[in-house]
Amino acid sequence: MNDLAFAGTDGIIILSAFAIIMLLIGYFSGRGEKNLHHTLSGYYLAGRNLGFIALFFTLYATQYSGNTIVGYAPTAYRTGFSWIQSISFMTIIIGIYLLFAPRLYVIAKKRNFVTPTDWIDHRFKSKAVTLLSIFLMLWGLGNYLLEQLVAIGQAVSGMTGGTIPYQIAVIVFVAVMLAYEWMGGMKAVAFTDVMQGIVLMIGIIVFLIGGLYLVGGNFSDVTRYVAELEPAKTAVPPMEVNINWLSMLLLVGLGASIYPHAVQRIYSAQSEKTLKKSFARMAWMPPITTGLVFMVGIIGIMLFPGLDKTGSEQLVGLMANEIAAINPFYYWIMIIFFGGIVAAIISTADSVLLSFSSMLSNDVYGKFINPKASEHKKVMVGKICGIIAIIILLWIAWNPPGTLYEIFVLKFELLVQVFPAFVLGLYWKRLSGKAVFWGMLAGAILAGVLTLTGYKTIYGIHGGVMGLGLNFFICIAGSLLAPAVSKSKGLEEDLTAINLKA
Repeated sequence: MNDLAFAGTDGIIILSAFAIIMLLIGYFSGRGEKNLHHTLSGYYLAGRNLGFIALFFTLYATQYSGNTIVGYAPTAYRTGFSWIQSISFMTIIIGIYLLFAPRLYVIAKKRNFVTPTDWIDHRFKSKAVTLLSIFLMLWGLGNYLLEQLVAIGQAVSGMTGGTIPYQIAVIVFVAVMLAYEWMGGMKAVAFTDVMQGIVLMIGIIVFLIGGLYLVGGNFSDVTRYVAELEPAKTAVPPMEVNINWLSMLLLVGLGASIYPHAVQRIYSAQSEKTLKKSFARMAWMPPITTGLVFMVGIIGIMLFPGLDKTGSEQLVGLMANEIAAINPFYYWIMIIFFGGIVAAIISTADSVLLSFSSMLSNDVYGKFINPKASEHKKVMVGKICGIIAIIILLWIAWNPPGTLYEIFVLKFELLVQVFPAFVLGLYWKRLSGKAVFWGMLAGAILAGVLTLTGYKTIYGIHGGVMGLGLNFFICIAGSLLAPAVSKSKGLEEDLTAINLKA
């Protein structure tokens, strides 16, 4: 993010205020909660008691981090109107959630699932499938957490005009995040998400209004300007771009819907009614959030023409400087908004870290290392493993690899390979554990090889999508040739019950 010339000391004050509020939320969330630190569901799922407001905003903060503004607006600037796809792939995520979330919730509540792979283990009764899915999900979470750490450093350093260096920014706000998450677990994460989500939504709207003011108040003038001076950004995209669009829809829509931290929000809902109500409201968020950010990027083409890739990555900061100069109202709104961006990035990072540590404690430690461990011990192991993971990722974040958008794409290539096992298993009783394992492994290898050898896309199709196609083929063909044999009467009852309900 570009240094914000208007911020400086005022930025430090606002960031400090956000940090103090988050710490207070963490303190009061954990105060008086006896089961919070002694049970897995208490610490990692807020006691399975999140109401509509908390659930909606924690889902919102999970899907839209500060990177939505910092990363997506520059992408719209570079690619033009074809980046309207960002609205559609955020929308399809909600559609995929509704495909499986209510069904999964019924079983998760009955069987007391804590992590996503609890469902995988329950469904297939296979250590190989469970271990592979754990690895792929942890890979996705680790990659996503790295992205957020990079974004925290860039955002804080930019907002304070470089007064707080990148490395110091990361360390300080990671320490704040660890502190309030340690004190309040998922409950603290959800309540901080409420604050951050409100600030983010209001800030995006005001930011767009300020941008429109700078270009004369008429978005059609911006469209006309872009069409005349950079017609390629308004032209009908070539076939490869359209194919890439569809590929991105599949990669992001299927991959993001099974983010472990998103799945755990499904488990945390107070009721199925609350879950469905929250998703119904979330369906309106893509145009309100990603759509407005898309417009910001297009306005930037008129305000700052000719930026190269590196320069365009600074677009949001450049526009904020101009908007803040309009009048004192915009000045303070911009400072609060950028504090909200930092807080929103942290809100995504805390969710990812909480899920990462839950999988290490419950899935790795609890299932394979020490199955007899008490829930309290598992919670403590998860907390400690989370800190170790953060230290490792901080070391990597010192020299961040590529732009935020490039980091964003990489994490889905392997994570999406869990989708057939996770969702197809809810609908198809014949799905075989052996077919799932070999499909998941083959898909991951193909996606990984293509990515590592530089073939992120072939004719616009992502390596992860090609791997997913192979994965689905092996799952379906293998299950048709050798159908699954139910190993659990309880599983048979679960699948029959949700099929009858549907």
